[in-house]
Amino acid sequence: MIVCIPVDETGTVGPHWGRAHTVALAGVENGDLTSWQVHEVGWDVAHDEGTHGSHHARIVRFLREHGVQAIVAGGMGPGMQQVVGKLGLPLVLGAAGDARAAVVAAVPLLLTA
Repeated sequence: MIVCIPVDETGTVGPHWGRAHTVALAGVENGDLTSWQVHEVGWDVAHDEGTHGSHHARIVRFLREHGVQAIVAGGMGPGMQQVVGKLGLPLVLGAAGDARAAVVAAVPLLLTA
């Protein structure tokens, strides 16, 4: 499973999904972290450029291009939650602290979502 999570420069869960500067793509198999790739997405800057719809589309493109199968985040606005729901991606909110540990902790919830 490929899980996307917003991260900061220290490896902590970023506070805002739609305003993330970087996200990590975590490979997870049998509840274990198998890979970790950090991508600079610049959604923090792009958030205020254009409409919410164009910003959401930018995020959806990233998710599709990278084969994301689930999302873990600290928080996410209702509009983006609706978009994620339409994509059929399991979502766990309320993550905090070490991003790698947050992904591993969320896996059981993602599998039942």
